[in-house]
Amino acid sequence: MPHPQSVALGVQRAFDLVIFDCDGVLVDSESIAIRVDQRVLADLGWELGLDEIVERFVGKSEAHFVAETERHLGVRLDADWEEKYQHWYRTAFERDLAAVDGIEEALARLRLRHCVASSGTHAKMRRTLGQTGLLPTFEGRIFSASEVDRGKPAPDLFLHAARTLGVEPRFSGT
Repeated sequence: MPHPQSVALGVQRAFDLVIFDCDGVLVDSESIAIRVDQRVLADLGWELGLDEIVERFVGKSEAHFVAETERHLGVRLDADWEEKYQHWYRTAFERDLAAVDGIEEALARLRLRHCVASSGTHAKMRRTLGQTGLLPTFEGRIFSASEVDRGKPAPDLFLHAARTLGVEPRFSGT
């Protein structure tokens, strides 16, 4: 992926809309989530290395995480499983979450319409963007995979974001 500054400086004439992912692009959250996912899965009885977690879960929805975990363990997770582990995620994010290096400057220089489209929930994106000070930049232009039938890697989320913002999808870049 090119450095965020190159996006801000180099392709401004090629697109009418830039669609950013959130985790790992705007906020440096993926490494935090991966470490906590590893701890949660181990506590549930599934030992996975960091590379395996990346391969199986990064960029996928929470529903995928739950389904894959239940499939592997052969049991349904308790209804309160998320509540049980939520404090692990919350503590790690409060302590370690930051904007991706250079993204604030890139966004400040970007003269194109832009939005964020992510597999994460609206609540999660509002929390992470808010904590890093990026929320005002994207207010009213935040799109979640929960809004479409097929999440990433299908293009539905990006097409939905572009159409909602009145941009022909062929003129949007991700």
